[in-house]
Amino acid sequence: GFCSVRYGLAIILLLCNFTIFAQQMNLSIAMPAMVNNTAPPSHPNASIERPTTDSQDYWIETLKEFKAVAPVYDWSPEIQGIILSSLNYGSFLAPIPTGYMAGIFGARSVVGAGLFISSVLTLFIPLAATTGVTLLIVIRVVQGIAQVMVTTGYYSIWVKWAPPLERSQLTSIAASGKGTLGSFIVFAVGGLLCQTIGWPYIFYIFGGIGCVCCLLWFPFVYDDPMNHPFISTDEKEYIVCELTQQDCSPDWSLPIKAMIKSLPLWAILVSHFCQSWPFYIMMAYTPTYINSVLQANLRDSGILSALPFISGFICIILGGLLADFLLSRKILRLITIRKLFTAIGVLLPSVLMVSLYWVRSSVSITVTLLVLSPGFSSLCDSGALINILDIAPQYTGFLKGLSKVFAQIAGAISPTAAGFFISQDAELGWRNIFLLSAAINVLGLAFYLIFGQAEIQDWAKEQIVTHF
Repeated sequence: GFCSVRYGLAIILLLCNFTIFAQQMNLSIAMPAMVNNTAPPSHPNASIERPTTDSQDYWIETLKEFKAVAPVYDWSPEIQGIILSSLNYGSFLAPIPTGYMAGIFGARSVVGAGLFISSVLTLFIPLAATTGVTLLIVIRVVQGIAQVMVTTGYYSIWVKWAPPLERSQLTSIAASGKGTLGSFIVFAVGGLLCQTIGWPYIFYIFGGIGCVCCLLWFPFVYDDPMNHPFISTDEKEYIVCELTQQDCSPDWSLPIKAMIKSLPLWAILVSHFCQSWPFYIMMAYTPTYINSVLQANLRDSGILSALPFISGFICIILGGLLADFLLSRKILRLITIRKLFTAIGVLLPSVLMVSLYWVRSSVSITVTLLVLSPGFSSLCDSGALINILDIAPQYTGFLKGLSKVFAQIAGAISPTAAGFFISQDAELGWRNIFLLSAAINVLGLAFYLIFGQAEIQDWAKEQIVTHF
């Protein structure tokens, strides 16, 4: 059960996903501290010494001995949007070869390399920001490619480790560190770090944590249970026996034409794009929204920004347990579970998101809606986002990479579009962002409900010789 190696593997993957997404989110929480909103326009890379904003003298006296002078930059909202989106610019094409290589050669090496590269580059972000916007964007682009190696590659591990009746809970445990736990911790402590020892330490701390995680990866993670040195014989036989009924061995040949014609596959890809659109906006702009609209200081902004993600962390695990319970007890069919969880995970957060604009005068109601939204949306991880393992386990690595391309496209466009809306009208811009995000999300749900399936597709069973 929960003391088995496969659940230990899920915990390790949770920590790796936490590290990667903490490194992805740290710039979002640091951005309000990095940008000078009061200085007159000047060179985009010009920095000035940030004036002290804390009025408590004893706090200043405590910190002045070790607080480094953190530079502040005169970046416009458009430049901020480009910088926040740049993490996704170079990763459009990376997920496909990453997923393909992970499926063929194993995810152990691919994920380990990506985790190390991303962690090292995180340590250099403060220096890059001081050097110039161009270098910062370049580092973020390379870092985004490295992070894709982790977020895409780890998924293929479950092809040989997750029994069908435990698939939802194992993948949801691992994925909970990806967009929920990592975001919660970096938001909770990020604002405090910015206001105390300076924003550069966000990158130093989480970059260092990533380097430590690299030391845990290779000794304890293996591509399949047959080669794991610590697994018991009973657990090994159980996993192998449960997976014998499906052909999950990756192959060099890919049925490209059949994949292109597959509407169930397109339903997953379109759904992934549409669900990623509001997700990346929330990750990038939650601290800025709370800081600018709710007028919260950096410390409070970080804490308030963290609350939504802890609800997502809890609900994503509970959703996986519930999905497997409904399936194992034969209460609902697999496709019904996938579509039901996806519908709840899309409709309720869309309503809450649209409501944010009209309740912005109330801090308590706004925070409540922000907290509830990720909790409901996390149910999609037991819905459409895991559906690839159902319809084509043999090509999970490649197809997960393909779906990641669609998510990266949404992640590159949505923060940039949000920055444009805000620069045009600071007040109505948020309304337009919420309405557009909800509309895109609902359209993706409609497409998935019509064409989504849960049976292994014929093209995933046949050995087609069309080579990639």
